[in-house]
Amino acid sequence: MQGSALHSKDGAARALGSAPRPARFPRLWRVALGAAAALIFTAGLAFMGGFLWFVRCIPTEEIALERDADGIVVLTGGASRIADAVELLASGHGKRLLITGVHRATSARELARAMPRHERLLACCVDLDHSALNTFGNATETRRWAESLGFRSLIVVTSAYHMPRSMAELGRQLPGFQLIAFPVVTDRLRAEPWWASLATTKLLFSEYVKYMLTQARMRLEPAPDTTEVARTRNGIGG
Repeated sequence: MQGSALHSKDGAARALGSAPRPARFPRLWRVALGAAAALIFTAGLAFMGGFLWFVRCIPTEEIALERDADGIVVLTGGASRIADAVELLASGHGKRLLITGVHRATSARELARAMPRHERLLACCVDLDHSALNTFGNATETRRWAESLGFRSLIVVTSAYHMPRSMAELGRQLPGFQLIAFPVVTDRLRAEPWWASLATTKLLFSEYVKYMLTQARMRLEPAPDTTEVARTRNGIGG
């Protein structure tokens, strides 16, 4: 009986000893998933914090320009941008104006009809760029225009929400230039806080995403070659 009991105990011990140990992988997966969730949560907070910083930097009131520059450039796409830029030129804040990103069907004559008070100014001192299709193109064409005229300082006119991305692109293309921002504030931004309108919130968030992608692209791509003397391309002028 005792021998049988001992044999039984030995068999049980061997059976227990040979049983597979619990796998450690589920615990590792839980740790990895927890770390990934924490990382995503932290990145989300940083992204939203960046958005709030971006919105806070956008002016809600137009500024009084106290400095002049060699030239003025206006990036098309928003209401009253061109009119404001022409008024700056008429006030003597710059010697010449570039309107970049103009629709191919738009001519200086059409602009003169829309602003008859400045017809002579539009005829003598305003250049049109029909080539640029986006903000990067605006900056590239502005560099060519400014270098061809020997300018070293520019007043930049665009919508307030578009100004951070515009200044980043222009600063990349025009190192060493003095760039003076003249943001155009929309009536909606002036009249109500951005969070009160879903359309305004979407607009600002979209622009913030574009700004972040622009910053990422500029860090990855090589710096533009600014040593070549720019040539005036077809589409600039008249």
